[in-house]
Amino acid sequence: MSIRIGERIADGTLYEYYDQPTDTCAVGPNAFRVSEMAKGKTIALFAVPGAFTPTCSEKHLPGYLEAYDDLRAKGVDEIWCVAVNDAFVMGAWGRAQGVDGRVRMLGDGSGEWARRLGLELDLSARGMGVRCQRFSALIRDGVVEQLNIEAPGKFEVSDAATLLSQL
Repeated sequence: MSIRIGERIADGTLYEYYDQPTDTCAVGPNAFRVSEMAKGKTIALFAVPGAFTPTCSEKHLPGYLEAYDDLRAKGVDEIWCVAVNDAFVMGAWGRAQGVDGRVRMLGDGSGEWARRLGLELDLSARGMGVRCQRFSALIRDGVVEQLNIEAPGKFEVSDAATLLSQL
């Protein structure tokens, strides 16, 4: 059973790659607890089956980059992109897409968080292993307020415009 509106988002660890050190983060992959990252924030979260895949690279991530200012104006503190890829891949994808800090590119390398959400997707028959279903969610202080889960192979309800209209 998957996560539902009104529930607290599943806790777990996601990884983010940093090209430059900060006061609190070293260069390379850094581990973050979902519960701590979401505390006191409004998050526009979207998850994709994989970095560098066609729909994800051509439509999903670019849509959130285009809507960045509008989402922020509606009270979104952070935008998260999550995929069952490691932090190195997510960092490289973010650089290739020109994310420039507008979206946190978070890796769920083993798919553990996707399983905790009940949103894992087995693409083993296509050579991709177990991934995450495509979805978007609005998270306020750790609680799911909106949830848009795509049907397999679709990209109709998890786009930035839909989530923006739900704010």
